[in-house]
Amino acid sequence: MDAKYIKSLITLLDDPDTNVFTTVADKIIKEGNEVIPILENVWEKSTDPLLQNRIENIIDSIQYNYLAEEFQKWAQSPEMDLLQGTILVTKIQFPDLNTKPIHDEIEKIRRDIWLELNSSLTALEKVKIINHVIFSLYGYKPDTTNYIDPKKYFINTLIETKQGGPIILSLFYAIIAQKLGLPIYCVNLPHNFVLGYKDRYYQKTSDDPAEEKRSILFYINPFNQGSLFGTKEIELFLKKQKIEEELSFYLSCSNKEAILQLIYNTSIALQLSNRQNKAILFNRIHNLLTGKG
Repeated sequence: MDAKYIKSLITLLDDPDTNVFTTVADKIIKEGNEVIPILENVWEKSTDPLLQNRIENIIDSIQYNYLAEEFQKWAQSPEMDLLQGTILVTKIQFPDLNTKPIHDEIEKIRRDIWLELNSSLTALEKVKIINHVIFSLYGYKPDTTNYIDPKKYFINTLIETKQGGPIILSLFYAIIAQKLGLPIYCVNLPHNFVLGYKDRYYQKTSDDPAEEKRSILFYINPFNQGSLFGTKEIELFLKKQKIEEELSFYLSCSNKEAILQLIYNTSIALQLSNRQNKAILFNRIHNLLTGKG
């Protein structure tokens, strides 16, 4: 990157001619992530709202291009690793995210749980150990103070504060469980986000779609200290919420679907917090992954 060349281009960003601005912006965007610190420095020193807004838009475009490529690689990978997907979502908000503390924390928790597990334990006993380590030993808990706070959707904030919203707590729990080889997966329940412990030995015995509910041994709610419940509780919940029942509400969803829901929920929180530019960036990534962008 030629710093002098970039700085000369930046001096033209406040040009009133939109054609000039568009041409200059395109050249800067092509330089990629390396120009962001320079742009941020100019933004901080400027008192011109137009220039600041244009710089913000350019930074968003650079970040989108980088994230779009990373998300496409993730979506094309066979496993679509849940931790990697969750980190990529956090990078939409925190481009310079240091991922080491996240990996270190998850590995410590995974190791502490693994030391307590053995093959003779039942599924319920294994979940009790996970709950004890995550919620009692490490002190993770739900954050019920402000449901529209975007910070509640990011894994770095969860690890820093030990508090988070329903979806990030569930993803965190599922990431650890899956790293332990346990069949615990996300369940995208409307107005909630929980986990299901799949029956490894389940075999379909009829063509009745509802019979597939038997593939889940029980459900886990990490937002309530890992409390357990069954299909009857889901039925009651849907009735209270006046939501028409669908089989998908009882079954585990893919890692991609879970990450898409995280992106969607975060974009809504950002909109409600009047952070429209960042919400647009989240929506663009969502559209990219769903084939709409």
